[in-house]
Amino acid sequence: MISRVFDFMKQSKSIQLNNRLFLDLLSSSSSSSSSSTKPKALHDVFINHRGTDTKRNIATLLYDNLNARNIRPFLDSKNMKPGDKLFDHINRAILTSKVAVTVFSPNYCDSYFCLHELALIMESKKRVIPIFFDIKPSQLDVMIERVTCSDDEIQRFRWALQEAKDIVGLTFDSCKGNLSEVVTVAADVIVDRLVELDAEVGDA
Repeated sequence: MISRVFDFMKQSKSIQLNNRLFLDLLSSSSSSSSSSTKPKALHDVFINHRGTDTKRNIATLLYDNLNARNIRPFLDSKNMKPGDKLFDHINRAILTSKVAVTVFSPNYCDSYFCLHELALIMESKKRVIPIFFDIKPSQLDVMIERVTCSDDEIQRFRWALQEAKDIVGLTFDSCKGNLSEVVTVAADVIVDRLVELDAEVGDA
């Protein structure tokens, strides 16, 4: 499928075991969703991003913008504290968020953590808003070495990337774009999606 994009300027066995436990939780919660309540939403928005590329610019700016609107965003550097278990906290935040923002950037696809988060977001069928930050959808591919994770995980990550590439998103070129404007547009889109989700719940 051709990716449709709205152009604004337009590490380990213990980790894999931990992931499986959360996937089991996801499976059990989704299979029983018709007869019981879903996990309580602790956050409105989960911000999935590559820290080395975007934490000091779009990710933090978006977090601050959403916070100012009384929306509950999750950003690891803002919501986690010393002593928190990394995967437990991140996975729980994903599963208990209403919407996810995925900020794709040049070094995104060489991070196991980013790809794991993306896969869990897609598997949990979150409403996703992609932002392509200094990268095109066609450039996204798994770049981590096979010694880091299994073939099954590689396939899982590639599936998640393809799912994300098939979603209409925002694009940003730092050489010619206005960062504050794309942050505002992204926040507006997030608000619209949250309103839509609340309306769907009300109609159910």
